[in-house]
Amino acid sequence: MSARVRKLIGMVGILAFLTAYVAVVATLGDRIPKHWAFQVIYFGLAGVLWGVPLLPLISWMNRGR
Repeated sequence: MSARVRKLIGMVGILAFLTAYVAVVATLGDRIPKHWAFQVIYFGLAGVLWGVPLLPLISWMNRGR
């Protein structure tokens, strides 16, 4: 598979994942306690942890032949 096709597939996968991730995080964010400390912890973790599941996809996209 050419690098161009891998990057196209990866881009579509990343966009699909991020769309679903944002929807889930926002929905769950409505259910956490309204105290500022809980919200800082939750949204801080959610804002950082989105990259972890994408690391294998990104490494696959950038893999050489």
